[in-house]
Order: sequence, then C-alpha cells, then structure tokens
Amino acid sequence: MIISRGRRYVFVHIPKTGGSALTLALEARAMRDDILVGDTPKARARRARTKGDPATAHLRKHSPLSDLRGVLAPDQMDSFFIFTLVRNPWDRMVSYYHWLRAQGFDHPAVHLAKSADFSTFLHDPATQAAQLAWPARAYMTDSTGRTRANAYVRIEHLQADLAPIEAHLGFTLHPLPHHNVTARARDWRGYYTDADTDLIARLCADDIAAFDYHFDP
Repeated sequence: MIISRGRRYVFVHIPKTGGSALTLALEARAMRDDILVGDTPKARARRARTKGDPATAHLRKHSPLSDLRGVLAPDQMDSFFIFTLVRNPWDRMVSYYHWLRAQGFDHPAVHLAKSADFSTFLHDPATQAAQLAWPARAYMTDSTGRTRANAYVRIEHLQADLAPIEAHLGFTLHPLPHHNVTARARDWRGYYTDADTDLIARLCADDIAAFDYHFDP
C-alpha cells in the first residue's frame, strides 16, 4: 500500500496481481512524506515511521482501503486518485498456489498448498471462503462502506489501463519491472479440471463480471 499526500493518490495492493512491480515503479518516484507499507527496500527503510505512528501502525502490505481510518478521513479521499491492480482469477489462483508453496512462514494457507495438489487446494473450504470474502471491490471499500476506485488496472492490459494513473501522476510507469515471478507454466489452463474451472467461476464471479475475464481468453 502507498499513500501519497503530495501526489494525492492511494495505491491498494491486492495480493498476486503484480502489485509489487507497480509498487517499485511508484517508489522510484516516491516523495519524502509518502507512506510506504510493504517489503520493498524503501518501505522497509521507512517502516519505523509507520510502526511509530498510532494512525498507521496497523497498516499492512495488502491492507484494504477501510484500514485508512485515522490516516485519511472519507472526505479527504474525495480528492485522492485511488487505484489498484487486478488479474484474471484463474491465472491469479495458479500464481497464488505456487507462491505459497515457496514460502517458509507459519500460515494455514502455506501448509495447505505444500501438502495438497492444486485442485485440492482450490476446493478446500478456507481457500473458497477467502476468495468469496475478498473480491477487488472489497479491497476498495472505505470504512463507511463506500467503494472508491478511480482506476482498476488489469495486469493483462497494463499500458492502456495505466494511462489515467500516469496522467494524474505526471510521469510514465510502463513498462513495469519484473518482480516476484513464480516458477510455473504461463498458460494456466493446464492446471484446471472442468470442475476447478467452474469453481473459480463461482468464487470469483464478482471480478470476472466486473473486468470481463474468461478462462480461455
């Protein structure tokens, strides 16, 4: 997550959407008082600022917009450009599964991914509950229940979808640096059975409808 009062924008980082690459591009032009929350070098260097401030200590890399209570009031957000990245859910779930399998921290999702094949992982109740609870709009809903998004950037259409953000910022972000690339086949279709495909269609119906995603693009 990045909150820039100087450039009047908020970037909400939805997991496994290519957000780390966009974060690096934004941080390359970060202003001195920008709030950077995450695991990039500049964010780590500024971590003491957020941890020492009661208003920002609770923020995390993937915090939703609702976590900005105490940082930006709802009426202040009206003048901010608020955006995020989104990704084809069938692609994102393959990326998420392989990323989890490479992790070493103690979390139920990590243990599940390491012990189960992809289909079993998808059909696990915890995986399903997480996907149902967190469509893109849930990340972009503020503490009053209002959904705010000046731009949803589809990772598959970066150049076109970044244009309004670049216009607001006054500088170019594309092409983004490669970051957190997982070791997996690029074509996600081979990972799915018909039942798996239908499951993601149900779990992620909100994002699929909102951003016109398809299993076979």
